[in-house]
Amino acid sequence: MKRNTGQDRSVTSKWRPATQAVRGGTMRSEFGETSEALFLTSGYAYDCAGDAAARFAGDQAGMTYSRLQNPTVEMLEHRIALMEGAEACRATASGMAAMTAALLCQLEAGDHVVAGRALFGSCRWLTDTLLPKFGITTTIVDARDAQQFADATTDKTKVYFFETPANPTMDIVDLRAVCDIARARGVTTVVDNAFATPALQRPMEFGADVVAYSATKMMDGQGRVLAGAVCGTEDFITNTLLPFTRNTGPTLSAFNAWVVLKGLETLDLRIRRQSENALQVGRFLEPRVPRLNHPGLPSHPQHNLAMAQMDMTGPIFSFEVEGRIQAHALLDALDLIDISNNIGDSRSLMTHNASTTHASVSEEKRLEMGITEGTLRLNVGLEDPIDLIADLDQALSRAGL
Repeated sequence: MKRNTGQDRSVTSKWRPATQAVRGGTMRSEFGETSEALFLTSGYAYDCAGDAAARFAGDQAGMTYSRLQNPTVEMLEHRIALMEGAEACRATASGMAAMTAALLCQLEAGDHVVAGRALFGSCRWLTDTLLPKFGITTTIVDARDAQQFADATTDKTKVYFFETPANPTMDIVDLRAVCDIARARGVTTVVDNAFATPALQRPMEFGADVVAYSATKMMDGQGRVLAGAVCGTEDFITNTLLPFTRNTGPTLSAFNAWVVLKGLETLDLRIRRQSENALQVGRFLEPRVPRLNHPGLPSHPQHNLAMAQMDMTGPIFSFEVEGRIQAHALLDALDLIDISNNIGDSRSLMTHNASTTHASVSEEKRLEMGITEGTLRLNVGLEDPIDLIADLDQALSRAGL
């Protein structure tokens, strides 16, 4: 295979994200296909034994095994790296594989992590349960206050780990402030950017070192496959992350990579329309519910920060009702919107986080994170927002709101 015309970094790095999402990283075989080829192969053949030896020694370019390289996966990695503004990217089997690899590849016993309080439930399981098993300690801070990262830092601190916007509280982290603190202290920042994607927010522009994704969400965007990605410098990806993923095997399948490549082609269109729809739905909900957490609305306490570091605020937000009984009643009254714990889909989805995505987190920790028994998270899709509002209107009334 060879790179498409113009596929050198001096050219592609100048493209805007919407163009990179369609064209970036494209390789074509001798057949000249316009759509990326799907390479369903686990291994590769060599012209001679010497070529095999040379490839394994690193003396010859080429692929050896699909746990390490695959042409379809490689195209996805190049494309995401270009969109992110990163030197390199490594794709993984899921978003949690990306988060786990991004942390464990650079941590060892005795190290210390400072993590934002509001993280996806499985990410809090990493910081609170998995890392301590390896002798790695974590201090949890309110990531909305950048100074708390500085105050929690010790001479053992290796990583700052946080998500912005956060799941599901929609906390916004001041990327530049936290990344500046980290750089001054020699700490690596790992940012979960799944809610925004590089189409709306590019943490590396604010100084982030590593950006991790659940590509299952907006990048695929149609609820089809699992995928993840980690972006960073060439040195980090090749010398720190790759040895971990090569030997532990959280490998993305070629088919899933191909599906995400197709999803990226429409990412810019989808995420912008869904952001617009979410604003319209949020404005409807705001006077009807006790509390709304939507960074795109002026009522959000960090609205100005969100608008300063994001192009738009995305399709996902949360709101509060009066406890689990009312939350479940509202969900059960929905006709159009699906009850689902997924996000990033082109379909509108809603979930009760305390009993789904964060059920594995203790009630005490959920409250620390800002998740109550009345928290509901809404992913606004591509349906007509008037239809979504009508569904919410009748469901709210039936739930007593």
